[in-house]
Amino acid sequence: MSSFDFLIQGLGAAMDPMLLLYALIGVTLGTAVGVLPGIGPALTVALLLPVTYGLDPAGSLIMFAGIYYGGMYGGSTTSILLNTPGESASIVTALEGNKMARKGRGGPALATAAIGSFIAGAIATLLLAFLAPHVVKLALVFGPRDYFALMVLAFVTVSAAFGESSLRGLTSLFIGLALACIGIDQLTGQARLSWGVPDLLDGIEVTTLAVAMFAVGEALAIAGSRDSGDDEVIAVKGSVWMTKSDWKRSWLPWLRGTAIGFPIGSMPAGGADIASFLSYSAERKMAKSPGKEEFGHGAIEGVAGPEAANNAAAAGTLVPLLTLGLPTTATAAIMLAGFQQFGLQPGPLLFATNPGLVWSLIASLLIANLMLLVLNLPLIGLWVKLLSIPRPWLYAGILLFATLGTIGANPSPFELGLLLAFGLMGYLMRLFGYPIAPVVVGLILGPMAEQQLRRALSISQGDWSTLVGSPVSATLLGIAALALILPLILRAIGRGKVLTQFGGDED
Repeated sequence: MSSFDFLIQGLGAAMDPMLLLYALIGVTLGTAVGVLPGIGPALTVALLLPVTYGLDPAGSLIMFAGIYYGGMYGGSTTSILLNTPGESASIVTALEGNKMARKGRGGPALATAAIGSFIAGAIATLLLAFLAPHVVKLALVFGPRDYFALMVLAFVTVSAAFGESSLRGLTSLFIGLALACIGIDQLTGQARLSWGVPDLLDGIEVTTLAVAMFAVGEALAIAGSRDSGDDEVIAVKGSVWMTKSDWKRSWLPWLRGTAIGFPIGSMPAGGADIASFLSYSAERKMAKSPGKEEFGHGAIEGVAGPEAANNAAAAGTLVPLLTLGLPTTATAAIMLAGFQQFGLQPGPLLFATNPGLVWSLIASLLIANLMLLVLNLPLIGLWVKLLSIPRPWLYAGILLFATLGTIGANPSPFELGLLLAFGLMGYLMRLFGYPIAPVVVGLILGPMAEQQLRRALSISQGDWSTLVGSPVSATLLGIAALALILPLILRAIGRGKVLTQFGGDED
C-alpha cells in the first residue's frame, strides 16, 4: 500500500467520534494552557502529560498531538498581545506582532498567525506522511552499532543546540544518563544506584521527571525572580479579519515559511527557533513597499512568515521522532515520554507493528490543525481574558495541577518526593544556566543506547572498533562530532564580531 492509502485509512480511523472528541479536548487544553504568559509548548505538554494517563493509547496520543499543536498556537497570542514569548521560537513573532497590536491591528496579526499556522501545519503534516515511510525503509537496515551512533548523534545535537554552552548541555545530558542507570540492569538483573530503596528498583518515571523539570522548575524559577509580571495586555481593537491587502502580503510568506520550517525542523540540530529567525530574515530581505518600510514598526510579513515556519518546523520534528525515535526538541522529548508511558517506542518497528496507530496519529494532526483554525479565530476574546490571570495564581495553579497529575499517574508519597526534588533541581539548573531538555533526553534514550552498545560489542566480541566499522555508523558519529564542534566555532566567531563592533564603535 502507498502512503496515500495509509493516510486515507488513518483519516477514516481518526474520524471516529471518540477520537474526534479526544482531538478537540487536546487542542482546547493545549491552546488554553499555551496561551498563558511564560508557558511554551514544552511546558504545556509536560503539564498535561498525566492527563492522558489511563486512557487508551490511540486516544491519548491523538489528544497529545492536539495539545502539542494547541500549545504551539497559544504562544503566538502571548507574543502579539503581551510581548511575552512563551519560547524562543515566538520571539520573532513578538518583534512585529506586538507593534501591530499597539497600532490597533492585533486582530489581523492574530488572524495571519492562525491562518499561517493552519496552512503550514497542513502542508508539513502531508510532507510528514509521504516522507516518513522512506525514512523508515532506510532505518530498517540499521544494525546495533548504527543505532548506537544514531543515539550519540541525538545526545550531541540536543546538548549542543540547547543553552549558551555546549559544556553545560553535555553536563545536563550526563545527569540524565546517570538517572537512567537507576534501577535493575536489563542484562544482569542486578540493582544499580538504588541505594537499597525498593521504590527505585523500577527506575525513574519519565513522566515525573518531565513534569518536575519543566512545570515545577519553571514555576519555582518565576516565583524566585524579581519580575512582578505586571505586563500590559493590549486589547484587540477593530475587526479580527484580515483586509485584502493583508491577504496579498501574507500568502507568499506563509508558503516561504513552510518551505523553510519543515526541512529545518526535520534536521537533528534544527528547531523551530532557527526556522522562525531564518524566515524573518528572508521576509525582511524580500519585502517590497509598503511592507519594507514597516519592518521594525509592525509588518504583517514579519508575523506571517515566522509563524508558518514555526508550525512547519513543529511538524518537521515529528519526522525523526516517529521514524527513528529521536527527539530533537524539548517538546519532542516530552512527546517521546508520552509514547513510552504506554509501552510504545517510536521508530521504524512502530510503523511495522502498529501501523494503524501511527497513521491515525498522523491523520489526526490534520484534523487537529483544522479544529485549531475553527476554534481560535472566533474565541480570540476568550484567550485574551486568560492573559489577565495574575501570575501568582497562574503558577500556584501549575504547581497544584502538576502535583495532582503525578498523584493520578502514580499515587505514591515517594513519587511526590521525587517530583519536589526534581523540581528543585530544575529550578537550580535554570538559575545557573543549564538546559533542561538534555536531562529528559538522557533518561529516555540512555537505556536504549546502552542496550545497542552492548549488542554491538557482544557481536564483535568486545572489539570497540566495530562502532566505526560500518559506513552508516561512521558517518553518524562524524556528524555528531561536527554538531559538537561547529556550535563552539560559530559562538567564537559571533563573539569576535561583537568585540570588533564594540572596538569600532569606541574608535
